[in-house]
Amino acid sequence: MRGQAATDRLLDELASRLGGSRQTVAVAESSTGGLISAAMLAVPGASAWYAGGVVIYTRDSRKRLLGIEAADVAGLEPVTEPMVAVFARRVREALGADWGLAELGIAGPTRSRYGHDPGISVIAVDGPTCAACTIVTGSAERGANMQAFTERALALMLASVSPRAPAANPPGTSRSGR
Repeated sequence: MRGQAATDRLLDELASRLGGSRQTVAVAESSTGGLISAAMLAVPGASAWYAGGVVIYTRDSRKRLLGIEAADVAGLEPVTEPMVAVFARRVREALGADWGLAELGIAGPTRSRYGHDPGISVIAVDGPTCAACTIVTGSAERGANMQAFTERALALMLASVSPRAPAANPPGTSRSGR
């Protein structure tokens, strides 16, 4: 984990870029349980750029809150970058935001019903640019994983809204089209 001071700097920069460009972000998160939204909302003035968020922890919540039906993700493997990209696009559209940020993962301490070990999360950004990444911590420690997933989601979001987006992706990050 990066530490609170580094996370605070990352959040301040994200708020500056989004607020300065009058852009908004909507968040859909699963295994982080609202930590991404909570971190964003802790920044003074977040109401200028935070459009809203949902915790989509179950299939039912995904359907009811984002309108994601089985057909929308048919053929996509669970907990993959292509699947989380659907969620990022859908939350952006649902809340009318410029950007969508989505996270799906297994915080632990046990394996998922899909057979994934704990400590894996997929994160996607959808908006003027699209990006996705996979983070694998190798840990079954639920709280630590939730924090690591949150920090990586915030870092991917910041990299995506960068006025000078790097030509190469940050380590562990892959671009995905819409």
